[in-house]
Amino acid sequence: MSTEKKFPMTQAGKEKLLEELEYLKTVKRKEVVERIKVARSFGDLSENSEYDSAKEDQAFIEGRISTLESMIRNAEIIEDNGDDDRVQLGKTVTFKEVPDGDEESYTIVGSAEADPFEGRISNDSPIARGLLGRTVGDRVKIMTPGGEMDVEIVSIG
Repeated sequence: MSTEKKFPMTQAGKEKLLEELEYLKTVKRKEVVERIKVARSFGDLSENSEYDSAKEDQAFIEGRISTLESMIRNAEIIEDNGDDDRVQLGKTVTFKEVPDGDEESYTIVGSAEADPFEGRISNDSPIARGLLGRTVGDRVKIMTPGGEMDVEIVSIG
């Protein structure tokens, strides 16, 4: 019985992972194999920094390929259930710090897709955990690494 971790993500997020996997397998893997061949031609491998660097890159690429394959195999696609009344995975939530903060908007996604600079936060983040299941108008105290935030949910979409 498999107990592998599930990875919630949007269909677009899964497709992005598939693209990265294909790139690593067809382009990066071949590039690093070629670098290893060239580095071997330099002779003594015990003091060959080009060889060591290429082998480290190869290990990183193979590790990333393995991680991506696991994430894709265990992907749970987030489907919109039409409920715009509650904060949930896949929804964009706008909130403001109370009493006089600026509005901030984030889409709550699985950890595989999280990119705060692009407005996508992980469902495992303190902010998302504090907002999940809430509705417009709710005030929520959220504990973050930077301290406590008191926020009010402005909209869900």
